[in-house]
Amino acid sequence: MKKIVAFVSLIILTSCTELQSVVDNLPNQAGVDNTTIASGLRQALDFGIDKQVTKLTQENGFYGNSLVKILLPEELQKVDQTLRSVGLSSLADEGLKVLNRAAEDAVGEATPIFVEAVKGITFTDAKNILLGDDSAATSYLENKTNTALYAKFNPVIKQSFSKVGADKIWSNLITKYNSLPLTNDVNPDLTDYVTNEALKGVYTMIAVEEKDIRTNIASRTTTLLKKVFALQD
Repeated sequence: MKKIVAFVSLIILTSCTELQSVVDNLPNQAGVDNTTIASGLRQALDFGIDKQVTKLTQENGFYGNSLVKILLPEELQKVDQTLRSVGLSSLADEGLKVLNRAAEDAVGEATPIFVEAVKGITFTDAKNILLGDDSAATSYLENKTNTALYAKFNPVIKQSFSKVGADKIWSNLITKYNSLPLTNDVNPDLTDYVTNEALKGVYTMIAVEEKDIRTNIASRTTTLLKKVFALQD
């Protein structure tokens, strides 16, 4: 058994060593230097931020996009179903819509944080991202920005609830539900829930753009993108 474990470990270590060797030598092999690779990754992320995140800030950016539409948390699904069953479907629909409106309102705060994170991509980061999976750059960005974005989004979501009327709608909706017989009172933290769902939506759409650039040559619309992403084809 120990021999088997040792053998498997050797294979893993060898694979990692070989991958790192490829990463270290990639610029020399391909005639593309470290600065160019880092610039290409930054440009790809900038495109994702500009093209995809901007869409989310528009009306129905979340609500009209099946990839990121914010649905009700589990504890509120029974609220939705119960209200519909007693003829309050329009109120339930409006409750769902305003959650998405709050997210759309908040996402505009993300761009400056993303821009700073993209500027921080190092040469080593860039080479490893380039050889990663279809969402490696997005994962890097998420790791670098998630905490800062949550701190930025949360108070904005809270303000947005008031701005788009979500606080009143949900107060009315939950009050009606809690007043129905044979129901257990609910009082979910919708600000936290919508904040996290908004973050998921932002990273989902950046990943969509990254994958397109990695897998669709026609989407590499600049000389820099063509040169850098040809290395991972």
